[in-house]
Amino acid sequence: MHGSYPQAILHIDGDAFFASCEQAQNPALRGKPVVTGKERGIAASMSYEAKARGVIRGMRIADIRKVCPEVVYLPSDYHTYSLLSTRFFAIVRRFTADVEEYSIDECFADITGYKRAYRASYTQIAERIKQALDTSLGFTFSVGLAPSKVLAKVGSKWAKPSGLTAIPGYQIHEYLTDLPVAKVWGIGPNTAAFLSKHRIYTALQFARMPEPWVRANFPKNFVEIWQELGGTSVLKIDPEKKATYATVGKFKTFTPASRDAAFLFSHLSKNIENACIKVRRHHLAATGAEVVVRTHDMKDSGFEVRFTQQTNIPQDIIAAVRPYFGQLLVSGIRYRATGVRLLGLEVQRGQLDLFDQSLRIDRLERVYKAVDAVKSKYGKHTLFTGTSFLAHTHAQHEGERGMRPEREQLLFKGEKMRKRLGIPMYRGKVV
Repeated sequence: MHGSYPQAILHIDGDAFFASCEQAQNPALRGKPVVTGKERGIAASMSYEAKARGVIRGMRIADIRKVCPEVVYLPSDYHTYSLLSTRFFAIVRRFTADVEEYSIDECFADITGYKRAYRASYTQIAERIKQALDTSLGFTFSVGLAPSKVLAKVGSKWAKPSGLTAIPGYQIHEYLTDLPVAKVWGIGPNTAAFLSKHRIYTALQFARMPEPWVRANFPKNFVEIWQELGGTSVLKIDPEKKATYATVGKFKTFTPASRDAAFLFSHLSKNIENACIKVRRHHLAATGAEVVVRTHDMKDSGFEVRFTQQTNIPQDIIAAVRPYFGQLLVSGIRYRATGVRLLGLEVQRGQLDLFDQSLRIDRLERVYKAVDAVKSKYGKHTLFTGTSFLAHTHAQHEGERGMRPEREQLLFKGEKMRKRLGIPMYRGKVV
């Protein structure tokens, strides 16, 4: 029935993606409780075997080993995860060009109108895509098929892991009846609390509220969620790769935790440098920055500054945040992470002023063009500012948490740590 899917939208989600990547690359890990995030000291991703033993996201090493002594605890190998993510999206694009890369382990895809081309129903097309992913990548994906993106998200989470849930228009109510409104994509705890005050607890109750009431009480984005829950597709698939950003953040943990203000500021400086690299890559500049520090017991504090003019030069941002950083730290407290978020990103433009600042900025911009060229050829951290010297010359993690992913230890001839082939390392037997 065409009316069941006026739009045929898929949401495809990799099951326990990071841990599954590890199991796919090393078949000896299949069936074992695998946890990634060793470098951070917490669980970043868990295989379903680890989840079954009580491991949850963010759990610390000691607690993980209490509930699951047989855990295989690995440092995160983001290089390999990124390569397998690229393969994931490429496989989906074999079936449709309308693919939106939502995150490293999930995407939306529009297969509307492909029934004749594939001589198959939309559900059968979704099954073919899932089968291609499962067999090609060596681990499972969960798929939701529905008339809208929000409903497709509901479907992909309905039967995890390795589920395929189709929600035709005439069955929408069956999937929303008992679904807590807080579980709907895009609805956060504050909105859920507001809805509960109006005795709206489920997605179906929200979907059946009168349009005038919804528009009177919510901004446009929540009205769109309400429309999508009703089966009307208003959130379109965006097949373009993200080329612009409103903010760019860099947040890094280190061990052991430290009370040394100079060491902490050095790590913040390194984060600022890394954020500026990405901002310059997209020809953007920031108008402000937010700085965060995290204590050993996982409490965050921070501050925000605004710049007098846009910039993507680390020295400018470091100088702007330095006067406030010391005030942020509490004497005697150990800190395990620093972070920065560059705010109000705009297209980079020339600066005009009456105090010869434009000449200085022009010189720094030329310096950083050369710096970026050197980094592109020889590696990201070949050149760095003096303020980040301590962060660059000390291991980010010491002891067991300093263990590098196996792919970084098993380099092909000619490879370097930051200059590797785009090939994941398969550690099983090829038959």
